[in-house]
Amino acid sequence: MKRIGNAVSVVIFHLSIVSAGRHWHEPRGAGYDIGMNNKTLLVASLTVVVSLSLWIPGAVANAAQTAPNIVVFLVDDMGVMDTSVPFLTDDKGKPKRYPLNDFYRTPNMQRLAAQGVRFNNFYAMSVCSPTRISIMTGQNAARHHATNWINPRSDNRGPHGPPTWNWQGLTSGDVTLPRLLRKVGYQTIHVGKGHFGPDDSEGCEPLNLGFDVNVGGASFGAPGSYYGEENYGQNTKRSHHAVPHLKKYHGSETFLTEAITLEAKKRVSESVQKRKPFYLYMSHYAVHAPFHSDPRFVDHYKNSGKSKNAQAFATLIEGMDKSLGDLLDHFDALGVSENTLVFFLGDNGSDAPLGHQHAVACAAPLRGKKGAHYEGGMRVPFIAAWAKESANNANQKQLVIPPGSLQTQVAAVQDLYPTIAKVTGASSPEGHAVDGVDLSKLLTAGPDDSRDEVFLMHYPHSPHRSDYFTSYRDGNWKVIYHYIPSKGSEGGHYQLYNLASDPFESTNLADQEPVVLREMVGKLKSGLETHQALYPVSPDDGKTPLVPVIP
Repeated sequence: MKRIGNAVSVVIFHLSIVSAGRHWHEPRGAGYDIGMNNKTLLVASLTVVVSLSLWIPGAVANAAQTAPNIVVFLVDDMGVMDTSVPFLTDDKGKPKRYPLNDFYRTPNMQRLAAQGVRFNNFYAMSVCSPTRISIMTGQNAARHHATNWINPRSDNRGPHGPPTWNWQGLTSGDVTLPRLLRKVGYQTIHVGKGHFGPDDSEGCEPLNLGFDVNVGGASFGAPGSYYGEENYGQNTKRSHHAVPHLKKYHGSETFLTEAITLEAKKRVSESVQKRKPFYLYMSHYAVHAPFHSDPRFVDHYKNSGKSKNAQAFATLIEGMDKSLGDLLDHFDALGVSENTLVFFLGDNGSDAPLGHQHAVACAAPLRGKKGAHYEGGMRVPFIAAWAKESANNANQKQLVIPPGSLQTQVAAVQDLYPTIAKVTGASSPEGHAVDGVDLSKLLTAGPDDSRDEVFLMHYPHSPHRSDYFTSYRDGNWKVIYHYIPSKGSEGGHYQLYNLASDPFESTNLADQEPVVLREMVGKLKSGLETHQALYPVSPDDGKTPLVPVIP
């Protein structure tokens, strides 16, 4: 496998927080030492040349060109409409603004999108832990079996959920992206929400999963509090969700989003000082409930006419966006922005408190929200860009991302794993199944005819916004199979939509298109079998798996 340039640093900005860890690495200094004399600089350069030649397969060592840094910027509970950047398009394929794009303020997302490519058909799992583990492993949740959000204190499979689902999440023996990157010389940094495993499991501590540094990551998904004055939940009634490792900010007015941004900047500076490429998994707790208003942005929404919670949600969005801008500025100040590749995304559909979970409201004009089987429950923003464009950067010459471009092909969260592995020259071990497909061609804004336009989303649990369902998209068609019919499924097992003619899922065509329905349910069932999925069990005996029935 050939690496871009000599190496690549990857940064993931994830909007959620890691499980409560008991150990973390103390900082060993911050900032970049610019006071080196020429002799020291020569020795350091020679050291870099030697070390790169040792750990970069097939690369010609070059001290003037370092490995690109990778940032995954992950936002918790942020859907594709929770931004001032228009992702949806009109009938001519041009970005189209909707009212929610004018309600939210995300100038730094606009900045990033102007520098790179945005995807308007990018999918995540409908709840958080499945997505996070898919990014880490490259596997669809149907395969890794962590198909629900992980309750840190008790098994939440639901009354009829699969008894052997993966409640324990990730373990120290699992293949993970940061572990691969560490093997090829990366400093792997986890900041923010983890939610990879329950209390007292190996997965609750990101240091067990391949990260060199963990700040803020634990077993839970929602923070105890966003307020420094409340110690981020410590010594409150939500102390079991108190965000760890931030004691220095306790009692201050530092909002949680700001605190973890400051910590991320510090850890990045340390990595640059060591002259190591970094992988930053920046996983914000925002914009997950509780909807605590970020006081820095309250005035922007007070006259919006929206509810108190909706205004608070908007302040969380804007605070997250400021964090993105602060990191981009920090990379520039350190002199590494031209060599830093940023992936921005949400972990599931929007949780905006704007209306009914199955209506066109929270993610309007899309139907549904986080946890639902409709597009609003699983469509998320995705932007890939170099932190600063440079025609002279060797890595950018190898991966050209056209500024301000739009990609309309289907892609999903599990695709990050093979993409980052390819860019960094990391190798996934034999025997580890990878469902994701490399995004490199799509990042150039061109087509990739080798990719299937499919997305499988499996949720064999309850209770949530939608219960016991699997959805499957293939091209313009989308089918949802409901294992236990309910009011939310319109009383039946099947829903079928043509997303080309009905992108907002207003008309169920299951009865009108029996041939298409049969074909799509067959593909859905085959996809589940290929992924060795686990099924809900019969309410009658609590044992018999409920396998999809082809009509």
